[in-house]
Amino acid sequence: MLTYFLSIYGTFLKIGMFTIGGGYAMIPLMEREIILRHGWLTAMEFLDIVAIAEATPGPLAINAATFIGYRLGGLGGSLLATFGVVTPSLVTLLLFGSLLIRLILDPRAERFLKGLRPALIALISVAVITLGQAALVDLPTILIAAGIFAASMIFPRLSPLYLIGAGALLGLLLYPY
Repeated sequence: MLTYFLSIYGTFLKIGMFTIGGGYAMIPLMEREIILRHGWLTAMEFLDIVAIAEATPGPLAINAATFIGYRLGGLGGSLLATFGVVTPSLVTLLLFGSLLIRLILDPRAERFLKGLRPALIALISVAVITLGQAALVDLPTILIAAGIFAASMIFPRLSPLYLIGAGALLGLLLYPY
């Protein structure tokens, strides 16, 4: 049991250490570690947790880690997964906070970020494609996704909360059983 909990912490520590770019950039690594490597969740379970994490106030990565950890090991798993995913950021800020501020002001940082941004878009795109294959299983789910995508493009200032709520409502209406 102890090794299982240490594995949860270690997995989320790894996710937190090797992901730059925030919650959406973490999704591909979470998917690979949690579904493919450990087999802790199915793709649909993972997708449901990501949806709940997105709909819940707070950072996506922390919410997802908390929910996944709870699913894997109750309260203890939840605490370990959450602490694991935030440990690298916390340690980095505590040890290198003042240095990071100086680095951000360095012109080389802008060049670094110019290369990093397209890499993050690629990783997020992989997650969209992989999770889309699990979520878009029939015509209603495809129509919901297309409608929410169109609404977000037509009304870019519309809060994501409304779009998530619309998707949930459409799911309730289209899948009443």
